[in-house]
Amino acid sequence: MLNRRTLLAASAATTLTACGRSGPPAGLLRVATTGLPDSLDPARGEFAAAALIYKQIHAGLTEYGPDGALAPGLAEHWSVDERGLVWTFRLREGLTWSDGHPLTAEDVAWSARRIVDPSQSFAVLGDFYAVTNARAIHAGEMSPDQLGVTALDDRTVEFRLETPLGLFPTLMRESYPFPRHVIARVGLDWIRPENIVTAGAYTVGAESQMSLDLVRNPNYYNAARVAIPAIRVDSVREDATRMRLFRAGDYDLADRPPANQIGFWRERLGEQFQSFDAPILRYLKVNHAREPLGRVAVRRRLSQAIDRSFLAHEFYADTAMAAFSVLPGRAGTEPAATPLDDRIDRPLQIRTTTGEGERLAVAIADDWAWIGIESELLVSYPTDLYQAVDAGDFDIAIASFNRGLKSDPFFMLDPFAPDGFAANFNWDDTSFADLMAAARRQNDPAARAQLYLAAMQRLHDQMAVIPLLHERAHWLVGDRVTGTRADIQPMLWRDLELIDA
Repeated sequence: MLNRRTLLAASAATTLTACGRSGPPAGLLRVATTGLPDSLDPARGEFAAAALIYKQIHAGLTEYGPDGALAPGLAEHWSVDERGLVWTFRLREGLTWSDGHPLTAEDVAWSARRIVDPSQSFAVLGDFYAVTNARAIHAGEMSPDQLGVTALDDRTVEFRLETPLGLFPTLMRESYPFPRHVIARVGLDWIRPENIVTAGAYTVGAESQMSLDLVRNPNYYNAARVAIPAIRVDSVREDATRMRLFRAGDYDLADRPPANQIGFWRERLGEQFQSFDAPILRYLKVNHAREPLGRVAVRRRLSQAIDRSFLAHEFYADTAMAAFSVLPGRAGTEPAATPLDDRIDRPLQIRTTTGEGERLAVAIADDWAWIGIESELLVSYPTDLYQAVDAGDFDIAIASFNRGLKSDPFFMLDPFAPDGFAANFNWDDTSFADLMAAARRQNDPAARAQLYLAAMQRLHDQMAVIPLLHERAHWLVGDRVTGTRADIQPMLWRDLELIDA
């Protein structure tokens, strides 16, 4: 029987030593990540790993600046009418795709129609639903050509919204145009290495199931500032293996060192171990359709029994913060314990994945056992877990999301709103939905923040999900890499440089 003592003993760190070998190829950034995109097409990719690669090969109308703030992208400037319903973007002059073909406003408008077309896209639209007719088109009730987007001329594109959306330019950082001239010729095969055409800092040179080769795009609008000519990205699923290969000198950049060894490696790697404030939430997703989990008192009692300080200290070396709300910096405190009127008369199934999630599940089950609640752990691969949750086949699932470089509170709450990518736990709350809708319509940042706080409070009062931890992002950065910042994750590889002997 696993418990905290045996779990921690089994997780003890062991020292690894680097092997001597020849130096890395000059001009090649070697990156190890937890996984590769399930598709290089942003209309069809669903895995979180895709977002990181999209930042390198695709370009949005707006961009992340070097400090993560909103900056011009393909569009040099934008404006909104006094009602907040019509956004107009003006493209840079002379834009081209990586194959030299002109990139025009009609490409942008066509791409917007493609992203809402259910026959072409798997994308979760989120607040793109605010564009006129987007929701009806995505539901198959209208044709894509009725979307509220128009190319006014070769360099000007207009988006018409059904409701105001003050964050619309921010959302456009990860809404990418597609090369319609290539898709018209080869269809869904446009993302194959021999066909792919992109507008970002890099394009794809080669692809396999376990690796991705990126090469600098000479036609990128800011190509003169891209220093690294080539990148190889390898999928290394196991955290310990990624760490071992980084220590051996096989990689210059690697994400997510083993959570149970953070303190150990932070001390030994020094400046090569870099940590960042990040919008990462670890939480319990609770199926409200399964009794007794549909009762607020039950969800609250489950939350109150969890020793979050233990989780943060033992599994994250105190680099994670105990969380009682979904917003970082507003962790708050748990209200006093409220006894249940009756016992939970069946074991609660906890679904999770191997590694970090499994260790957390064991500790949480141990906490619940102390208050007389039995648990069953079901450990599976991530895809199996996602499918089970989407099908409603779960009691409780250990979940997390990393919003990358997105820092606005909107991006932490939005996943739980109607149509959000994490809103798959059978919770339908009109008050929360109305507050989120009002926040999205609000152009004034201060007023929008107040609405978000009210929505957060509603989510917490109902204990719709059970927050566990606000995690920091950890990256392993080799000595060859320069250009990283202390305040932003090294996810924009176009801004990095290499020192080659």
